[in-house]
Amino acid sequence: MSGRDCHHCNEFTRARLLHQGTAEAGRGLPAIEPGMPSPAGTGLSRGAFLSRSLGAMLTVYGASALGPRSFDEAIAHAAGGAGPDTTLVSVFAPGGWDGLSLLYPNGDANYRALRPELAFKPEDGPVFESDRRLHWHPSLAPFAKLHGQGKLTVFPAIGYTDPNQSHFTSRHYWEVGALDPQLGTGWLGRILDIIGDDSNPLQGLSLDPTLLPSLATEKVPVATLQNPTSYSFDSQNVSDVPGVLLQDAIGALGGLSDATDPFLTQASVVAAQSDQLRRNLARFIGPNGQANFHTKVTYPDNGPFSSSLAGLAALLHAGFSIRAAALQAPGEFDTHSQEAGALAQGLQQTSQALAAFQHDLEQRNLGHRVVTLIWSEFGRRAAQNDTDGTDHGAAGVAFLLGERVKHRMVGEFPGLGKGLDANGNLRETVDFRSLYKSLAEQWFGVDGNLILPDGKTMPSFSLLS
Repeated sequence: MSGRDCHHCNEFTRARLLHQGTAEAGRGLPAIEPGMPSPAGTGLSRGAFLSRSLGAMLTVYGASALGPRSFDEAIAHAAGGAGPDTTLVSVFAPGGWDGLSLLYPNGDANYRALRPELAFKPEDGPVFESDRRLHWHPSLAPFAKLHGQGKLTVFPAIGYTDPNQSHFTSRHYWEVGALDPQLGTGWLGRILDIIGDDSNPLQGLSLDPTLLPSLATEKVPVATLQNPTSYSFDSQNVSDVPGVLLQDAIGALGGLSDATDPFLTQASVVAAQSDQLRRNLARFIGPNGQANFHTKVTYPDNGPFSSSLAGLAALLHAGFSIRAAALQAPGEFDTHSQEAGALAQGLQQTSQALAAFQHDLEQRNLGHRVVTLIWSEFGRRAAQNDTDGTDHGAAGVAFLLGERVKHRMVGEFPGLGKGLDANGNLRETVDFRSLYKSLAEQWFGVDGNLILPDGKTMPSFSLLS
């Protein structure tokens, strides 16, 4: 991407690199600017099933609590059970998407004055039936359809008091569920510490090369696995051995044992664990070596996001015991310049893939067991800037997707008059911590006050049946 085409700010790039850097075991924590919080999860120990030289693509965080025997049992249980009653999927749209374009306020008299070039026409997107002052972004047609079916709750102005417009800090607040720069565990991680156990790292699954901070725990293990079909054994030093023979040869290490060599015995145990998981995941690889998730649903061809969602649906259908999963949406949402094209592309990729994921879950009779939260770190300023973009704002838009959502809208759109603060940013009508508290209580059966430091000051909403 050239400098001319780049529409995001330098601070967004630094924030993204910092989060990526935290999951590189043994590299240390990257330098953090003064006043910036440490990313959640950086205090967790990391352990791979096999050494990275063998290419095992699953990394376990907080693995020190796992003994060899319990890990064997956990893998078998995670791969062959009935699956959990409820699973929450967290999808983060990085960059701070423009909520006033996702749901554009065509019925507000101030809209076209604030956005002379970026304003949509009334007929561009369908009317948002829950508040007819608003229209859906044209690229969110899949979301508009799900909303009409009663499967998508919209939070049209969600955020928090005294908003921070730093990508890094605001994302940190959302990830940990508190306005606390020093908090080191994620809000989902704290739920897993209560409902999870110390023998199943797949209970919290980051479908990403790094651990997404919302899953950072204090007590129980969690794991990263970008794609079920990417878990394999490899060696850069072996180029003339067919892949299947290499897989079986490494798996055979699990049969080794030597009472006089504890290191060999431990290596054998780890190899056996890894091979068991590889064989359980092999069901998702077709005869041509390509992913085969045994789905009747066609996902859009947009790379890792669609394949990760398809893989997650397959894992849940196979009975893997996943209570919470997290991944990042495609697209560039830090739209400081030339917003229209980049935003439309990112929204299209995200909404089409998530609509396919929801359809896939329903086809597998899992729709009642999974709810998906889609969020971004903040919204954008109400007024466009002089490069046909929008700068960092405050309240934004979030979505809750699933068969068991009870409402089409929670909170209200405050308008572009009295609903703007002194800086020209949209005021929040729902605090994201109330959303988290409601999900903890209604989806996981956990007292929200035990999860959120500010829980007692936050109201709950009846979100789910």
